[in-house]
Amino acid sequence: MAASLFPLPFLFLFVFLLHPLSSTANIHKTNNLLKSHLFTEPTSINTTHTTHKPLNDTPPTVFFEVTKPINVPKTKPCKHLVLQHDFASTYGKPPVLLNYTPPSHCPSQDFSKIVLEWKATCKGRQFDRIFGVWLGGVELLRSCTAEPRATGIAWTVRKDITRYYSLLVKNETQEFAVYMGNIVDTTYTGIYHVTVSIYFYPAEKKLRHSDHGFNNLVSGRDSKADLILPISRNLPLNDGLWFEIQNSTDSEAKEFKIPQNVYRAVLEVYVSFHENDEFWYGNYPNEYIIANNLTGYPGNGPFREVVINLDGEIVGAVWPFTVVFTGGINPLLWRPISGIGSFDLPSYDIEITPFLGNILDGKTHKLGFTVTNALNVWYIDANLHLWLDHRSTNTEGKLLKHESKPLAFALVSNFKGLNGKFLTSARRLISSNGWVKSSHGNITTHFNQHLGYSNLMEMGKDGDLQIVNQTINFTDTVSFRKPSSNTKSFKSLKNFKFYMYSDYMDQGNGTSLSVANVTLGFNEKNVKHAGLGFVSNILRNLQNGQGVMVVKNNLVQSGEGSTQQEYTYNGSGLCYFRNISSSNYSILYDKVVNACSDRDYSHLGFGLSRYFHFPASGSSLASELLNKYHDGV
Repeated sequence: MAASLFPLPFLFLFVFLLHPLSSTANIHKTNNLLKSHLFTEPTSINTTHTTHKPLNDTPPTVFFEVTKPINVPKTKPCKHLVLQHDFASTYGKPPVLLNYTPPSHCPSQDFSKIVLEWKATCKGRQFDRIFGVWLGGVELLRSCTAEPRATGIAWTVRKDITRYYSLLVKNETQEFAVYMGNIVDTTYTGIYHVTVSIYFYPAEKKLRHSDHGFNNLVSGRDSKADLILPISRNLPLNDGLWFEIQNSTDSEAKEFKIPQNVYRAVLEVYVSFHENDEFWYGNYPNEYIIANNLTGYPGNGPFREVVINLDGEIVGAVWPFTVVFTGGINPLLWRPISGIGSFDLPSYDIEITPFLGNILDGKTHKLGFTVTNALNVWYIDANLHLWLDHRSTNTEGKLLKHESKPLAFALVSNFKGLNGKFLTSARRLISSNGWVKSSHGNITTHFNQHLGYSNLMEMGKDGDLQIVNQTINFTDTVSFRKPSSNTKSFKSLKNFKFYMYSDYMDQGNGTSLSVANVTLGFNEKNVKHAGLGFVSNILRNLQNGQGVMVVKNNLVQSGEGSTQQEYTYNGSGLCYFRNISSSNYSILYDKVVNACSDRDYSHLGFGLSRYFHFPASGSSLASELLNKYHDGV
């Protein structure tokens, strides 16, 4: 499941879902709250008398993640229904398996866009559940379910999966697998009713499938590999196909062998974090835990990285975006607007073309994964995208230079008892350089990763207050050069922001107030240089959420959650802007603009500080909501 056992800031999930607990969430005052309860949906703090429709007459609430629309051609798609299934008691059981063959009923077999659609409904009480979708062991989607309500919910995820083109149209039967570990009993009654379809959009004009090589190397995810190898666990399994990393010394690996005519290789990595590391960015430093005798609390500090190695050599790292699942921090924040990335978790690309000279020998090699400072559990797998030279049976290459400097890590602590501040910072640089000779020429590839991390954590009020302010900067650069030609390059700059203010206040008479203020920011700028020109696209995605819960005698009396989100995407051929806000399942404001403007294109400098405002304190929010509580309860 996506949610499990957490430290202080994540009290909300426990008291909201009322899962039987085996650990505490707050250091002092909330211990008596963390017991097994039965619970009905909370009412708003400032609502004392509400008229409700009968459950059967209330339409389901539609949940969604804010994202840009998929830019599809004007042609009519062929719909390929792949799966219809009810996920009830599926935890610890094999994935749902079906035979997949590409659609034969389409008038055209030449597609320019392929879209996966996940549609689901649920009614009752249930956790957020992590799930994955695989084809031939290759992961197509990692996602989290929405949490249902008594009147029912529905949600849809649409993902552009055109980069898996060669896999999806392969003229053979493959195994299609979906795993969602759900539990249904007298308390958790929600069954997820799921339909998975794939839409194949015929090309508006005939595609040139032979247009590979040097001129197409910097197309990024628009470039479709000829072969995709799964770097995942093999069936049969009573779980997902992902590897499970249980701790900081654990490692998982998969052996593979590639054809000897490969001229490019990219590893796409899927990552999600659960149980004691679901909220790794708020985990306490070990010295703080030891000094205060906080046994049973998730520790190892707030820094994590996924390290990828090839035959024991570090070839890349992933410093993941802080996805908050639909039951995380305060579930009312994500109803109906889901957290950034929660319905379509991002994957991360590692260019391993410089290493092809080491693995084009026709022998078996090994790709492995570790997670720095990990606690249980991390789910990781990968897809190895390979481009083949169709004019040759053999390519050759050589790794010219590889540098992977040790992780630069620092922790500055200043605390007394349960109060104090902790500044955690880290940096990493990985670079590789190698050439591959094919019918496209002798092409030298450079791959560089620059990663930076900062986390300022403050503990106050004897552990009842926690503030986390975290920034991750994640820059990848890939360049391709061959003699007597201009260098072509692709650069991706990512900036991940996370801010959380979490406060617990004892109101006396068995009543407490828990307040959370959360900011999530996912920002990305991609720049392609080809000869004398360049193309760029920019994404700025910001969420702010405010939530409160009133708990009396171990029962949630009322709660309130509101979320505001601004999403801006500017790219070649598509501009999209959405400004939306919600409160307690209701949409308050929603503005969508599908046109580009001069103002949109004037911010190519990627100066993020002007778009992100992190409150220094949540005290004003606490006061406001506390006043509502006194007035309305």
